[in-house]
Amino acid sequence: MELKTIRKTKTELELEITGEDETILHPITHMLLQHEDVEYAACMADSPFAPAKRLFIRVKKGSPEDILKKVVKALEDEIKQFGKNFS
Repeated sequence: MELKTIRKTKTELELEITGEDETILHPITHMLLQHEDVEYAACMADSPFAPAKRLFIRVKKGSPEDILKKVVKALEDEIKQFGKNFS
């Protein structure tokens, strides 16, 4: 996976992600939208077959990078718990 920052402001972050598809980006977007400090989040692509996808985040307060890190960590913990429950 390759990450490239397309745009970064105090309240917005847009990343280009190459080497991943919606399988991982949709759960991240879903959890971002559930976060109380996130105003908007979306996963986009120029076409379904495009190798690069974009993740866009706009926050009401806080740092978009910090919120993304927290959400990814929470998703990781949720997947680990699922694995333990499944075993």
